[in-house]
Amino acid sequence: MAAEYLENNGYAILERNARTPYGEIDLVAQQASVTVFIEVKTRRSTRYGNPEESVTPIKRVHLLSAIQSYLQSHPELDGDWRVDVIAIQLNNSAAGSDLTHFENAIS
Repeated sequence: MAAEYLENNGYAILERNARTPYGEIDLVAQQASVTVFIEVKTRRSTRYGNPEESVTPIKRVHLLSAIQSYLQSHPELDGDWRVDVIAIQLNNSAAGSDLTHFENAIS
């Protein structure tokens, strides 16, 4: 769902579920000349908060370490980069799911 949303908004998906020694990066995409690393969070209910709230400070540290490792192993991606979060709230109604895209969410 997140990859389809990004592609429909002009992003090129470079990799899905990229594994590094420091963890997994959900999506790696290209938007113009910027490499975008996307963390996707999905929830069925808000019982434990909104999906984006699960990107804790510890998760941020692990994600940034994974990104640094990924960039070191992909020297062709030597330009600008950023980290986005896509939050998906699944609904049980016919209305479908809510997707929110937070650009440059982690620095």
